[in-house]
Amino acid sequence: MLISSPGIILSKVRYQDNDLIVKCLTRDLGVVSYMIKNISMSKKSKNKFAFFQLLNILDLETNYNPNRSIQYIKDLKVKYNFTSLHTNIYKSSVVMFLSEILSNIIHIETKDMELFDFIEKSLIWYDKSEDSSTFYLIFLMKITHYLGFYPDCTNMSYNYFNLEEGLFESSKNSQYVIEGSSLVLFKTILGIKFDTSKLPFIDKTNKKDILKNILIYFKLHVDGFKDPKSLKVLNQIFAD
Repeated sequence: MLISSPGIILSKVRYQDNDLIVKCLTRDLGVVSYMIKNISMSKKSKNKFAFFQLLNILDLETNYNPNRSIQYIKDLKVKYNFTSLHTNIYKSSVVMFLSEILSNIIHIETKDMELFDFIEKSLIWYDKSEDSSTFYLIFLMKITHYLGFYPDCTNMSYNYFNLEEGLFESSKNSQYVIEGSSLVLFKTILGIKFDTSKLPFIDKTNKKDILKNILIYFKLHVDGFKDPKSLKVLNQIFAD
């Protein structure tokens, strides 16, 4: 069955000497793994390898077989040419971090066009933006809406956010709670739409604090969620 669909590169691993296995979130099939044959270190193959940079957005044509765990690409082309995502050291560190998170939390094998469109739109905005140091924090909270555990913001005036229940409360009812100055920052992140608003400045210490709470929130709501290995690199890059 010949299927054409845009896809976003979530991860890639070498297979044997010259092949690559690429995991993609596609708009029309959900998460699909593809075998890319004959990726070597020749100049021609290096150009081919560049197609599969993390979070690249491609147009894929596939002879799709639902009985195969790994598919093969018949044809492909770049759908959107990023200008800064893989060349700016700060953005490339965020790309590595987010691709690891997305690969960890998205396992759907059926299409979710709203989720795909959100990620695609967000990445394109990030590529074009110069005011983007808090993008990854906002992105992680926004994506929870598509994954089914976005915070209940009914009582945002309350003094505690219960990470286990995903809601604001007037009293402390869990060991996993955001409060005080951390809660003020968390509320700020929830109220931002990065594609329409000027992003707030948040210093490195507070960004680490927000991210720590967001990752706890993911651990509590995503089965098998693990801290990304690239977290250390991200924190080092944004320590300046």
